[in-house]
Amino acid sequence: MNRSILQVSCLMALGWLVPSVVTAEPLEFDFKDPKGVNSIAFVLDSVLEPIMGVAQGIAGKVTFDPANPKALAGTITMEAASIKCAHKGMTDVLHGEEWLDVKKHPAITFAFKEVKGASSPESNVAQLEVVGDLTIKGVTKPITVAVTATYLKDQLGNRLRGKKGDLLVLRSKFSVARKDFNIKPEMGNEVVAEEIELRVSIVGWHEAK
Repeated sequence: MNRSILQVSCLMALGWLVPSVVTAEPLEFDFKDPKGVNSIAFVLDSVLEPIMGVAQGIAGKVTFDPANPKALAGTITMEAASIKCAHKGMTDVLHGEEWLDVKKHPAITFAFKEVKGASSPESNVAQLEVVGDLTIKGVTKPITVAVTATYLKDQLGNRLRGKKGDLLVLRSKFSVARKDFNIKPEMGNEVVAEEIELRVSIVGWHEAK
């Protein structure tokens, strides 16, 4: 009798646990940071004049299912005019027509298209191989990047006081060719590096209803 009760209890437990994973809906995370902390760093490590800077003005919506990280989808945008270097004159040049032409092309975007691979070194961390469309200066190119997604359940209140919900942290490091996006393609790499290195560390938030 005790064995039968144990078997029934196990089956009931499985009946509750399995549907909760299968039917879980993706959560939508907002990457327009109320604290204004989100940023993307960039480096053009040339021979003669390395250029470093940071961009803010991050926004976008991303859906993420903790039970199925490969379902990651959405778009991240960045205001091109928010890109700044330590030297104001260099910032003005980057904003100009020959470089990023921020007046004509005000947004830089990355649209998630597919997650080709996923692994979970920790229960709340997913290592993803993401394919997406990167648009800079009106030119769109498909790229594949490694993304680490960290899901922080019930941690929104620790970042935004008085709020209840979850956080999603996306981290990535990758490089793109300057010439691919028509950014001073005729210029050699001694003064301006051919590769633009990008480091992304941004936080999205999902407020509980």
